[in-house]
Order: sequence, then C-alpha cells, then structure tokens
Amino acid sequence: MAVPIAVTKPAPLARAILVKDPSSTFSLRCPPVYLCHCSLKREELPLPSNALRRKTDPKWRGGFSLGIDLGLSRTGVALSKGFCFRPLTVLELRGQKLELRLLDIAEKEEADEFIIGLPLSSDGKETIQSNKVRSVAGRLAARAAERGWRVYLQDEHGTSAEATCRMINIGVQQSTRQKKADAYAAMMVLERYFSLSGEEAELVLPKSLDLQEKLRRAPSEDSDFSE
Repeated sequence: MAVPIAVTKPAPLARAILVKDPSSTFSLRCPPVYLCHCSLKREELPLPSNALRRKTDPKWRGGFSLGIDLGLSRTGVALSKGFCFRPLTVLELRGQKLELRLLDIAEKEEADEFIIGLPLSSDGKETIQSNKVRSVAGRLAARAAERGWRVYLQDEHGTSAEATCRMINIGVQQSTRQKKADAYAAMMVLERYFSLSGEEAELVLPKSLDLQEKLRRAPSEDSDFSE
C-alpha cells in the first residue's frame, strides 16, 4: 500500500509517494531538491540524480551513468559520460549473475548510478513486465547501495522504436541491428533520462536504513574533478 509523504516546498505543498515492492526495497518518486519527512525516519531526501545535478549546478562534476534495458533473456547496457551516450554491450544473463555483472561494469566504467528502463503503457500505466523489472531493480539497488551507488527507474515506453530509428539513421547494417538493439534501447533510456534532467526518474531505495545511510554518505563529487 502506498504511503503518502509530506514534502516541504516553499509553496504550494507538494506530495510524494513511497511504494513498497516485493524485493524489500522502496521506490521514491519525489522532487529531489526538496526536503522529505516520512515513516522511515529519513531526515533528508536521497542524493539527487546525476542528471538533475548537472542541470542545477553547471560546475558540478560527478560519476557516470549506466542505462539498462531489461529483457526476458537479453539485457542491453549503455553508458553516459557527461552528455555523451553510447551503447556498451548486450548481456545474456539472468538473476544474480546479471546483477553481479552489472556491478562489475559499473565499477569498470566508474558509474555511480543505474538508470533502468521501466516498461509502462502508452498512458503511463504499469504493465505485467513492470513488476518483473521492479523486482530486479530492487535486488540490484540493495547490492549497489553497498557501494554507495543509486538505482533509478525511467519510463522506457517507445525506446525500442527509437533505438531502431537511431540505428538506421547512423547506418547500422540490418544484419547486426538485432544483436545491438537492446544496447541501443538502453542508450535511448539514458537520453530520455538526461533530457528530462532526471525529474521523472524514480529512485529505488533499499529498505535497510544502514544501506540508505551508505547512499547519503557516498561521495557527491568525482575526486578526479576536484580543485
């Protein structure tokens, strides 16, 4: 059952929804620059997304982002470094093996957040596949939080078609499009996330307060860019 959260905002009063999912995590949709008070005794809102930080603070330099397009048997992965997007790979893994491989890729690419495509209908409603994606996102969020990394869900409706158009436009051969389609779809998820400045992304929070604290204590800036 959704639990309403009062969000402190200059005016008028905003609302946010905290939803418990089957993987013992919480998904929080809320303006990330406001202060929240909720039943989890959270005294501050989680760290905002990289996309929103870049919008609100042009001088901010932080981690990179991995885009994830989850499928039944194939998972596309893409990378964003700043506003440069590129498809990375397609994984044919499931369950724990998939989650651990995604963490390995994030470490190698110095990413500190995962942007997972959430399959919604054209009118923004949840689908059967949405629950499966939320379950994977919940498990990944718990593992990622151990390293101070965040997991977000981003509406991916239409990104597969966008990926096909992109591949055609840049001259990807038809014989290889199917192999690369999932990675390009993940890139479309990333592009949408950044184009909206992360404002429509849902943060997936582990239920554990200790893990939430690790997220809050995670470095807010890449030391390589520090003056």
